[in-house]
Amino acid sequence: MANQEYLALLDRGIDAWNAWRQMQPVKPDLSGINLNEADLKLIDFTRTNLSGVSLNRASLRGAYLRDADLSNALLLEIDLQDADMKSALLLNADLTKANLLRAQLLNANLTGAILRDANLENANLSWADLTNADLRGANLTGADFSRATLHAANFNLVDLCATNLIEANFSQANLVGVDFSGANLSRANLSGADLREAYLFDVKLTGADLTGCNLKGACLHAIDLREVNLEGANLSGTDLEGAILPVNTQAAGNQDDITLGY
Repeated sequence: MANQEYLALLDRGIDAWNAWRQMQPVKPDLSGINLNEADLKLIDFTRTNLSGVSLNRASLRGAYLRDADLSNALLLEIDLQDADMKSALLLNADLTKANLLRAQLLNANLTGAILRDANLENANLSWADLTNADLRGANLTGADFSRATLHAANFNLVDLCATNLIEANFSQANLVGVDFSGANLSRANLSGADLREAYLFDVKLTGADLTGCNLKGACLHAIDLREVNLEGANLSGTDLEGAILPVNTQAAGNQDDITLGY
């Protein structure tokens, strides 16, 4: 149960709350409370326990949520535009249709989070953990996923054009039909990922690991794959027109279905 003193202070308004937070280096406990549709713009929830809270359709635009615990929180349609959420804990949080435009999620833990139809345009998710996260329908334009952990995450039919994915870990991820056009996947781990029908035109794949991934029906036009590990990858039906494969590629599939760039 949330501390009633904290709730009383919150009722006095954001200015009073933030002034108190500057004076008191505590970790407030607001777990499990209902703040649906609350106007909490610019509030300082740094290191606050907000696990299990309900903040559906609330506005926390520009809020400070560094190291905050939002595990199992209900955050449907929440406005977190420009929020500072570095190192926040968002385990299994429901962020369906959330506005995370330009949000700072560096090193945040979003394991099991639901981000369906969320707006993550220009958000910083570098070093974030999105293991088993659901990002179907999300807007990821300009998002930074460099060095993020995206193991077994669901990106089905998502647009990742021109996205920074350097050293990202997509192992076992669902990347069916994803458009990677112009993305940087240098040194990314895509081992065991499902890339059926994915579009990888003009993608940087230098040093990427695609061992055992499924590229059936994917488009890799004019891609230089000489420094890519394709061991055990399924290339049946893959369009590799103009592409350059690494020497001694050991990939599954019918080679008659593959157009090589030699």
